Amino acid sequence: MRSLLFAVAYWWLSLFYAILAAVLSALPGRAPMAWAIRLYTRRMLWAMRVFAGIKVELRGQERLPKGAFIIAAKHHSWGDGFVMFANVDNLAFVTGDHLERVPLLRGILRKLGAIVVDNCGGPEARRALAASAAAAHAEGRRILIYPEGALSKPGERFRYRTGVFYMSRDFNLPVVPVATNLGLFWRQTDFKKTPGTATIEFLDPIAPGLDRTPFLKRLEEAVEGRSQELIAMATGEPVRPSLLVANPNDARRKPEPAEA
Repeated sequence: MRSLLFAVAYWWLSLFYAILAAVLSALPGRAPMAWAIRLYTRRMLWAMRVFAGIKVELRGQERLPKGAFIIAAKHHSWGDGFVMFANVDNLAFVTGDHLERVPLLRGILRKLGAIVVDNCGGPEARRALAASAAAAHAEGRRILIYPEGALSKPGERFRYRTGVFYMSRDFNLPVVPVATNLGLFWRQTDFKKTPGTATIEFLDPIAPGLDRTPFLKRLEEAVEGRSQELIAMATGEPVRPSLLVANPNDARRKPEPAEA
């Protein structure tokens, strides 16, 4: 019953705020649209708590740097984005091109300044990512990216993509890893919700300057290690390493350039 109640609230809220955002997109500037998205995400967290019984505990906000930075987050659930947009100001985000195929969302994404890339990745996607991220950086915005490129199940991981490294290097920005166990309560896009307290935690920033391989190793170890600890804390089970699995988008993926 909780899952059904949340589903009803989810679609009503999404429809209402999508229409509101579409109307506000006609106004000059991004502020009216940003206000609507912030309100929408906070209402969604309220619905998660009231209807689905999922309370979100956000930790580590004191670790966020001043000014512009990159957030590299574990992506368990649709709920992850709600938490980020409800709690981090001036946020741009990297998303797959599947969302741009929805006519109403296309205009909203463009007005928000979302960084839309090919889900399959590869050199062309990295060039598009660099161009869009440069525009966001020029405006002093924070950038949210999910380096695995897809929703993963709790306890699993995909190979980390390199886009976050190139953004950090090119714009000289620190990267804040984010760990989560939200997938225990709302897994990926599943209808079923499990009541409980989910934890999302900002970790110590990674300063720019590392080469690609050590950067990605440090990022993955931070995100995966802490996420597995949060999962163990919530389940009472021992901490286990996350399992590397194939990314569903990798079958069509183009090869990346060799490290410079």
